Amino acid sequence: MENNSENTNYIFCMKWGTLYGAEYVNRLYSMVNRNLTYPFKMVCFTDDTTGIIDDVQCFPIPEINLDSNLPERMWKKLTTLKEDLYGLQGRALFLDLDIVIVDNIDCFFEVEGEFRIIKDHGWRSWRITGNSSVYRFDIGKHGYVFDDFIAGSDAVLKKHRNEQEYLTHAINDKGKLQYWPKEWCPSYKYDCNSRFPISVWKKPTIPPGAKIIIFHGEINPHKAVKGGRGKWYRYVQPAPWVEKYWR
Repeated sequence: MENNSENTNYIFCMKWGTLYGAEYVNRLYSMVNRNLTYPFKMVCFTDDTTGIIDDVQCFPIPEINLDSNLPERMWKKLTTLKEDLYGLQGRALFLDLDIVIVDNIDCFFEVEGEFRIIKDHGWRSWRITGNSSVYRFDIGKHGYVFDDFIAGSDAVLKKHRNEQEYLTHAINDKGKLQYWPKEWCPSYKYDCNSRFPISVWKKPTIPPGAKIIIFHGEINPHKAVKGGRGKWYRYVQPAPWVEKYWR
């Protein structure tokens, strides 16, 4: 049983497979440690603890028993919502490994709300779907999200294309969904970069009020430092400032 209380602040992250190595976990701890003034504990749910620093407590990713042939849609992240999660108690801020913290994040623990998540970026802004790169909740208080998924996974998989879409709708159905202020979690792809063709010559910038830069699509922090392209019309200039913060 973990020694904690309901007043404990946790940083959660998750690592499986080979896409991101231990250095991503260690960098995340370092960024949080520099930018969060409240005492905190960091937990990584992972299938491989090799190389992860001792400051990060590791637990196996709870079993979710999905068909191994399913496309990877981050469904494992739903296990963080289990009612009993290794006996942990407190408030958890889940952070994806491929984020970059650029300012103090105390506000993510201070703002009221039972469940907070990023409002999804992109042209479908009318949807309620959140982006689960950054979400906060009281541990064990939303067990219905995981339980309902396990009880009806076939129906959920047909209705929702990924974990964050289901998660957002499950929380919203209980009337508990709230978003972070938009400026706190800008998208590197949409908010830090200009649209093509301006992106070919204009360097990426940090938007005013940004706290955590989220990465989705083809560019992660490693690639952002050097710049480059995915498709021909998605060329982006290098962003040396990413390396400054991502350490």
